[in-house]
Amino acid sequence: MTSLPTASSPIYLFGINLSGYSRLVQFLATSTAVLVFHVLQGYIQELILQLKSLRAYPNYFTLVYFVCFTCLAYFERLIFERTKKRRKAPIHTYAIIALFTIATMGLSNAAVMRLNYPTHMMFKSCKLIPVMIGSMMILGKRYNLYDVLACLCMTIGLIFFTLADSQVQPEFDLIGVWLVCCALIADAVIGNVQEKALKEYKPSNSEMILFSYSIGAVYLLIFDLTFGSLNEAFWLWWAYPVKSYVFTMIYAFAGYLGVNCVLDLVRHFGALIAVTVTTFRKTITIVLSFIAFTKPFTFQYLWSGAIVAFGIYLNAHGQNQKSIENYTRSICNRLLLKFRRKNANYRYPPATV
Repeated sequence: MTSLPTASSPIYLFGINLSGYSRLVQFLATSTAVLVFHVLQGYIQELILQLKSLRAYPNYFTLVYFVCFTCLAYFERLIFERTKKRRKAPIHTYAIIALFTIATMGLSNAAVMRLNYPTHMMFKSCKLIPVMIGSMMILGKRYNLYDVLACLCMTIGLIFFTLADSQVQPEFDLIGVWLVCCALIADAVIGNVQEKALKEYKPSNSEMILFSYSIGAVYLLIFDLTFGSLNEAFWLWWAYPVKSYVFTMIYAFAGYLGVNCVLDLVRHFGALIAVTVTTFRKTITIVLSFIAFTKPFTFQYLWSGAIVAFGIYLNAHGQNQKSIENYTRSICNRLLLKFRRKNANYRYPPATV
C-alpha cells in the first residue's frame, strides 16, 4: 500500500497552527475533534428522528442541512478570508462532489427512516470497503493483505448484524438496506474525488464546502419543486419548529465543524485514514444510541459488531504497520539505552573478605 501523505502545507485546527507539533499530535488533535463533533451530531439526529412525522420528507431535511452548510461556509469565508480569493478548483469538480453528496446524504437520510439507527450506523461504519475500491479505481492505489482481511471481516460482521436487526426490529425494511448500500457507494466516490481535488488544486475547506453544498442545495431545490413536496414539507416542519429547524441548525453546525476536521484529515493524512477515524466515531455513536435511547437488543449485535470492529483494527494496523513497528522499536531502544546507562553508572559495593 502507498505511504501516508506528508504534511506539505500548514495544518490548522480552528485557527490554531499545529505545524510545529509532531504528526502524531496533529492526527490525534484533528481526529479527536472529528469524534466530538460527529458524535454530537449523531445524537442530535436521533433526537430529530424521534418525531416520526418528520420522517416523511427526508429530501427536505437534506435541503435544510445543505442551506445551513452553505450559509456557514459563506460567513466563514467572509470573516476569516477577507482577501478576495478566486475559486481554485474547477466548477465541474464541485458539481460532481455536490451530486454524490446529495446521493449519499439523501439516500442515507431515507435509509435511516426505514432502519434501526444502530443498523444504519453499522452500515456506514463499513464505508471502508467502497472507499478502498474507489481508491483503486480513481487514485490507482494498491492495498495489502490486512486491508483485504479487514474488508472480509467487516462484510461478515455486517451481514450478521443486519440479520439480528431483521429478527428483533418489527419495522425492519429491506429497502433501507439497499438505500444505505447505495449511499456508501456514493460516499466512497466523494472521499476519493475530494482527496484528488485537495491535492491537485489545494482549495480551502470553506471553498470546498461552499461550492459543493450550494450547488447541491440548488439540485435539491429543483428536485423538490419539480415533485411538489416543498410546500407540504415546509408547513409540516413549521408545526414543530424546535425539533425540526432549530435542532437541524444545531445538527448542521456540529456537522460543519466536523466536516472541516475531516477535510483536514483527508488533506494531510489521506481519504482512507479519514474514513477510519469517522468509522470509529460511528462505533461510539452506536454504543451511545443503545444507552441513550430505548431499543431492542440481542447479543448477536454484540459479537457481529465485534467482528466489524476487528476488521477496522486490521485496516488501521495494515495502514500503520511500519509506523507501529518503528515506534515500538524506538521505545525498546530507549529502554535498552537507559538500562545500559544505569548499569554503567552503578557502582558496585566493595567485596568483603
